Amino acid sequence: MKLSMIRSACGSLRIHSARSGSRVSGFTRRCPPVGPANSRMILRTASATSSGGTNPKLSVNFGKLSQNDDGFECDSSLREVVQSTKEAMLALHSRNPAIQPLLAIIQAGEVDGLLEINKKMAVRIGLNITQICLAKECSEDDIVEEVLKLNEDPRVHGVYLHLPPASLTTRVLNTLKPEKDVDGISDLNIGRLVRGDLSKGFVPPIASAVLDLLEKHDASLEMKTVLLVGGEGPLGVSLQCLIERSGMVVLKSHWSSNNLQRQVMQADALVLFGAGNMEVPPAWVNAGAALIRCEPTLETDEHAIETGIGYLTAAYRTQNVVRSCSRWVQEQQYQPWHLHSLKLQPLTPVPSDIAISRAQTPKPVDQLAEEIGLLPEELEAYGRSKAKVRLSLLDRLHKQPDGKYVLVAGITPTPLGEGKSTVTIGLVQALSAHLQLNSFACLRQPSQGPTFGVKGGAAGGGYAQVIPMEEFNLHLTGDIHAITAANNLVAAAIDARMLHEATQTDKALFNRLVPSVNGARRFSPIQISRLRRLGINKIDPASLSPEEISTFVRLDLDPSKITWQRVLDTNDRFLRKITVGQASTEKGQARETGFDIAVASEIMAILALADSLVDMKNRLARMVVGTSRSGQPITAEDLGVSGALAVLMKDAIKPTLMQTLEGTPVFVHAGPFANIAHGNSSVLADKLALKLVGRDGFVVTEAGFGADIGMEKFFNIKCRASGLRPNAVVLVATVRALKMHGGGPNVSAGAPLPKEYIDENLSLVAGGCRSNLRKQIQIAHLFGVPVVVALNVFKTDTQAEIDLVCEIAKECGASEAVPCHHWAQGGRGSIQLAKAVHEAASRTSDFQFLYNTEMPIVEKIRTIAQKVYGADDIELTPEAKAKIDYYNQQGYGSLPICMAKTHLSLSHMPNKKGVPTGFVLPIRDVRASIGAGFIYPLVGTMSTMPGLPTRPCFYDIDLDPVTEEITGLF
Repeated sequence: MKLSMIRSACGSLRIHSARSGSRVSGFTRRCPPVGPANSRMILRTASATSSGGTNPKLSVNFGKLSQNDDGFECDSSLREVVQSTKEAMLALHSRNPAIQPLLAIIQAGEVDGLLEINKKMAVRIGLNITQICLAKECSEDDIVEEVLKLNEDPRVHGVYLHLPPASLTTRVLNTLKPEKDVDGISDLNIGRLVRGDLSKGFVPPIASAVLDLLEKHDASLEMKTVLLVGGEGPLGVSLQCLIERSGMVVLKSHWSSNNLQRQVMQADALVLFGAGNMEVPPAWVNAGAALIRCEPTLETDEHAIETGIGYLTAAYRTQNVVRSCSRWVQEQQYQPWHLHSLKLQPLTPVPSDIAISRAQTPKPVDQLAEEIGLLPEELEAYGRSKAKVRLSLLDRLHKQPDGKYVLVAGITPTPLGEGKSTVTIGLVQALSAHLQLNSFACLRQPSQGPTFGVKGGAAGGGYAQVIPMEEFNLHLTGDIHAITAANNLVAAAIDARMLHEATQTDKALFNRLVPSVNGARRFSPIQISRLRRLGINKIDPASLSPEEISTFVRLDLDPSKITWQRVLDTNDRFLRKITVGQASTEKGQARETGFDIAVASEIMAILALADSLVDMKNRLARMVVGTSRSGQPITAEDLGVSGALAVLMKDAIKPTLMQTLEGTPVFVHAGPFANIAHGNSSVLADKLALKLVGRDGFVVTEAGFGADIGMEKFFNIKCRASGLRPNAVVLVATVRALKMHGGGPNVSAGAPLPKEYIDENLSLVAGGCRSNLRKQIQIAHLFGVPVVVALNVFKTDTQAEIDLVCEIAKECGASEAVPCHHWAQGGRGSIQLAKAVHEAASRTSDFQFLYNTEMPIVEKIRTIAQKVYGADDIELTPEAKAKIDYYNQQGYGSLPICMAKTHLSLSHMPNKKGVPTGFVLPIRDVRASIGAGFIYPLVGTMSTMPGLPTRPCFYDIDLDPVTEEITGLF
């Protein structure tokens, strides 16, 4: 039987009992009167007789105990400890009124006197108590199981193992968390005491009691000899250290020692342990020597006056609990960083990305977490180098001011990408490893589609990477797989529901949806929610009318208006359009549908925009999967699946902690594409990072593709959802992309670069700067945010080209423009950028949104098209117009806009580089992600499922079966 006992406000103990999985009602029991202690300390001081010898005549020098009003026997030592502990409790409550220290007691067998003393002392001090009663013959495994539970309970601040000595095995003691080991007997706490470091550990209470009484001896014992007899194990070690530090000399002996008489006669004080029925003859004891006898006995010694070591030890134990609680409260506050950066030794020529990653040994993730102020309980490790971070961190640091918020965007890229991730990582490496400023990078998790397709991974490159890059670029912690599972569960639910509605009567559907269990039918909570949305305020299934039953059981989805598709995290062009339901078992319910890539799922967008688990769950429930034949939107909650989706996503909502090559922290979380979704990492990762870096720190996050795509959505969608406001924008440019926008030939993935991109060409560079670069700076200024241009330098760039870009960028309105060499040098190559960002982020930002969400949908689309893309106007197909009218009717008109457009041009035409003009932006369709919270118009021919090229990246990816090393990833 296990008893769990919690003290109520009035000082009573509430006891709950459970046996064999059952639960019995609780009852309240007052604390019983405290009986005699089962551990007593006997103090004797020998006095001289008239004959000059010694005899058993004893006197007490520590103050005789008295019975006070509340039943406690108190001497001066006890009063002092109780008073100081009460004062510590008052101080604790004055700063944290809601905090209540809790002592957990694990006992084996029946309650004894010492246990009652501890419980009564805890109540007197004001502690809460929980008591776990195990069988007298309980096993080591039984004890360890309970200790592990208490370790993980944040309400418990101290654990008292009131167990037989034989049960206090090394395994039991070292299972207990040292910060909850208020008896100070674990190996780590003993080691701390021996080393003299008590900032985290605890002094064993009985050792404190003995030392207290020794120090209060009438005659000073400084430089005198104290003999410990029988003190073995942790208690003896700790007591010896404490006594020696108090200026006394310690000798140790055993009851069986042949030299015991001589040692006793030379001692100025004796501390006896485990004597049992053995006595030290009075003739052995020096005149005036103090004798302290600690033993587990309830007997009364006619030659001694009990001084209450049970009470004094209990008082020191409660003091340790209060101290533990105070430390816990202090740990909950923001902790300064103590970041240990990893050293880089860049090589020339620069090796492959995977070779660089593998050459650097990352710090253990728990070490990184401790360095940046995360608590152990806030971390869920996935192997050695990555971990999930719990959202409870936001509650712990909710009063902590946010740091500076910096967005990395880019000019319109080539198909090869321009290195925004690399710049982001190089920047945080420079800030933290070289300028000693707290900084966090927040990146998207890469899709396996590009990783095995054309673009490759997204861990950065060269000496500015997230490591281990193999783990970053592949499965990571399984978030995308969770999204895939959740998305496809919705798809399966849709088709199954349409099949069952098409083949069953209303009554049969109702009987299956609300089955009779033990003769009774009950609606599930999600079904009650659907009834309320339908205006049916009933909870008894038997009370529904036939019409209400029909309305409840039939979603009546229109197969031609189902918007939900299945997803797969692979580039597979042959899944863009498929037919499902062709087997005979599906009874003719075939329909056309298709697959999207997993990162295009609305669930991915929800993950990136949710600001809590509750928010995510509500957004999942609001997802519209299609329309009924009567024109009503059907949601995931109508399908009854939203609760299951939250279960699948409960771990994915936690950001993943990793590190850069130089050991600076990175959050990897969410990965929506920027051309077909909003293209930013999660709101939660940014919020956690902003709290962790502190007021003067920096959070650097990246928006996908060019500023016209990812940055615009970052401002208008992500910042609206999060309430966060950016302090600066870093706009990434490359000489290669600028030459393309200045009139250079097309750049194609997998094809050699034309000579214009290898040889110096200042004319092309200038043309690109004064067109696309200028436009992207102007787009950032639309939102009132200062811009720093970061030129990602390639080895083919000439100094004249680099200087020209920086000069024109500042002419175009950039606060600063700096060349960055992080790919070849790591953080050291981005120090100039870090200083420029620090300066720009320190200025006052006049952030503003581009449009008011209350504007009509068409006007919001037109505003983005004209002000951001430079279009003359927009043109909507009849289908797009009809969709907008429908969304307005359903009340979705005030949602922000997420344009699905090519990333290769400011226009809808991928081949139009620079700054296209004189075009009308075609809107072929308009869709809605109601759960994510935006309307997304489809511009031109945008595909939500990429295809593989002739020679995908996977040709170069391989595994060594002996070493298990991966090759070919980049």
